[in-house]
Formats: sequence, structure tokens, C-alpha cells
Amino acid sequence: MSLLALYDRSLLGRAASPALDCLDPTGQPLALTFGALEARSNRMAHALRARGVNAGDRLAFYLTNRVEIIDLWLACIKTGIIVVPINVLYREREITHIVSDAAPVAVVTTAAQQGDLPAGVTSWNLEALRAEAAPQLSERITVQSVANTPAALVYTSGTTGASKGAVLTHGNFAANALALTSAWEFTSDDRYLAVLPLFHVHGLGNGLHVWLLSGCHMRLVERFEHERAADWFEAYQPTVFFGVPTMFVRLLEVAPERAAAIGARSRLFVSGSAPLPAPVMEAFRERFGHVILERYGMTETLMNVSNPFYGERRPGTVGFPMPMTVVRIVDEAGVDVPDGTSGELWVRGPNVCDGYWRRPDATAVAFADGWFRTGDVGVRAADGYITLEGRRSDLIISGGFNIYPREIEELLAEQDGVHEAAVVGVKDAVRGEVPVAYLVCDAAVNLEALAQQVRTQLASFKVPRGFVRVDALPRTALGKVQRHLLPPWTAA
Repeated sequence: MSLLALYDRSLLGRAASPALDCLDPTGQPLALTFGALEARSNRMAHALRARGVNAGDRLAFYLTNRVEIIDLWLACIKTGIIVVPINVLYREREITHIVSDAAPVAVVTTAAQQGDLPAGVTSWNLEALRAEAAPQLSERITVQSVANTPAALVYTSGTTGASKGAVLTHGNFAANALALTSAWEFTSDDRYLAVLPLFHVHGLGNGLHVWLLSGCHMRLVERFEHERAADWFEAYQPTVFFGVPTMFVRLLEVAPERAAAIGARSRLFVSGSAPLPAPVMEAFRERFGHVILERYGMTETLMNVSNPFYGERRPGTVGFPMPMTVVRIVDEAGVDVPDGTSGELWVRGPNVCDGYWRRPDATAVAFADGWFRTGDVGVRAADGYITLEGRRSDLIISGGFNIYPREIEELLAEQDGVHEAAVVGVKDAVRGEVPVAYLVCDAAVNLEALAQQVRTQLASFKVPRGFVRVDALPRTALGKVQRHLLPPWTAA
């Protein structure tokens, strides 16, 4: 079955049903049915064909959330064009790398965002493209696609080096969407508040696809704004919300009475893209009356693991492998480790990408006998729950002892007045590396007293050598901490 055939459950099967509301380019409310989205994307497909874009060509977009991303995505899926989403927070260096690597026909962007693109990059004005599409035929044009046909090149966040383009296929998106729609019980009765950026797989691969497959209603907003979030929840009354931990932290600022009312109208809150601190999960349960469902995915694999929809959503864990996905936890030799022992997560399933674009070397390193080596370290409990302990690349080796930053970060986040924490390894002449903690915390927090408290709860080699107060942690658009951008630390 092709990915488009799954979309047609809504585009054709629910053509008259309300599908989406958002703001149009003038800021006025826009409401569309699934049938209207079918016609709009067909016109866009004709416009792209008229500009000479064909199956197998790459077409990039550099856009904040707007309905035209959906038009472009559907048009490209129908015609075999490979989509290259570009993070709107990226600037010259990052954009130049992606454009050079993917070699798209053009980058579609708005007049307002044009100035952010590097000189020499071929760009297409979205407003002009939309005007060209408007008078085109609304009849569908398609190119035959199969499960291993590339649908998108989605570039990794590049927190530790140049980003790589994961080749995500029609089959990857289809398998992921079917698994999520089933596991999280999406139906046409749901209402999905979409705040996640559509240039990222969290918003594109998860949110957009459960919406299209289930035929539910979606409200698309340009970006998450915590000052307006409560108003959005009250006006739209969503049943489902996908977010990242920083969003849930900001939602804790909603007054208890409003939060309880919002929770009473909702059925599911999902967190991903970065670890969710257990204290945030508990505080959200108390305020909104919901236990957040935490899950684990990657750009290269879409969703891998999820806490259960029914049953215990265990704080600090990411749950069990998704349907159709197999997860192993292995040692350095690739041998399965016993439950309770830390190791690297290896993943296999129809959700796993087809490798990296034009990087056979990186693809060979990432795969072992058909298993994708995630680079994430975790441990499985005897009852199957998986807990992530951090990236292998984040591992700190101090005096021969392995230290996983997440364990220390979670302890710090539990302390009064500490809002966020990041722990990194710093070179040390004696121990090789020592951990240093960066904290977003209240001015009243006494760092010396905090260090004393931590010493009572951690092995001595895990206690951070330094505690640094910062205004904010540098993060990617989806909330992952960019540890390499933290200010340098030297011993006093």
C-alpha cells in the first residue's frame, strides 16, 4: 500500500469533513475540508510540474507553520518529489550545508524569510508559487510510489557535527503513522492542536500523519507561544496535544483552575524530542489531571518506543517498543546485555530510514547486520520498561568510571529552585574528564549548598566539579540541549 492510499482515507473518503483551521497569509481565519486540501495540493502539484520539478528531484522549504507546507507535502508525495525541510532557526552555515548536500531544485520560502537564506541559494517565493497554483487544474496527478520510494530528506539536528540527511521513505512514514494511530487510539472525533514545527519529524512525521490517517480535526498555529497557550486550549478545546518538555514546563504556569478545565476536555498529552524530567511529569499530573505519555524517537527512525496508552506511564522511562519495531540493548561488541544493564539501543523495523543521503560511509557505520545503531544508551527493566540514560557521545569517563549526564540532571532538576540542568564533561589532567553542571535556577539558590545536597545522593565521582548558573540552556528548535554551545568552564 502506498502512503497516498493511506492519506486517501481522509482526502477522498472524508472529503466533505472539516479538516483544518489556521490563519491565512493576511492573518484571517481559514477553515478547510479534506476535499479542499486535496484540490489545493493537486493545483500545487501542477504548478510544480509546470516549473519543471519531477519525480526524484529534491525540493526544500524554509517556512514556519502554515497551510502551504501541507499543500507542498501532499503535492510532492503525489508526484514523487523528495521534500527537504529546513529548520527556520538555521542560518547561513547550516543552510549552506543542507543545500549543498541535498542539491534541491530550489528552496521555497516567503519574501519575509528570503533574507535569511545565504547568497547564491536558488529560492522560490512562496507567494508567487501560491499565485501560480491558484488557477491550475484541481484534478490529481500522481507518480507511482512504493514503500522504499524516498519521500523526504530530513537532516539531523547536528548538535555534534555536520548534519546528515536521513532518507525517509513512503514506507517509513506509513508504518510510523499506522503504529501511532493504532497505539494512541486516534479517531476522526479527535481535535489536534498542532504547535510543533512541520520542518521536524515530530510535527511532520507524527502530528501531520496521525491527523491525515485518522481524519480528525487539526488547528495549526505558527509556533508555540506560552502566553497564548491557555487561550488556544480554551478556544479550540483539543483532545490531543503533542509537545516537547520545555512546552510542558511553560504550561505549568497556567492557573490551576484553568489547567484543570483544559485537562478535563483532553484525552492525551504526549512528550518527546528530549527527556521529560520526572518532577515536571508529576507537577503536570497534579495541575492538569493527566499523566503525560513520554515516548522516544529519532530523525532516522521516527518512533521507536512509547509508554503505554493503557497502563502505567512510568516517570523517567520511555516505555516499550512500538508495534512493528524491535529494540535490542547491546554492549560494545553488539551482544545483548541482561535486563538492568546499560547498553546501546539498536532498532530494526519498517520505521527505520533507508540510510543517509550520499553518505555510504555514515550509513555503514550506523547499521550493523540490519540493525540501526541509535547511539543512545539505555537500560531495560525486568518488566520491559526502557529508560534512556543519554547519548553515547555524551558519556563522561572520569577516572575509569562511566558517568551518564541524565542521571545527574534529573537529580538536580528535583532540587528546589532549579528549573533546568545540563551536565557535560570537561577535560581534567588527573581524571581525564570531570562533570560540570549548568543550571537555570532562581537567584536564591545557593550553589554551595546545592553541591552539598548532591554529594549526599550521588557517588563521589558523579558529583559535578563545578556548578554554573546560566540564564538559559542553548537548545535546538525541538528542545534538545546543545551542550557544545554552553560557556566554557575552568576550575577556580
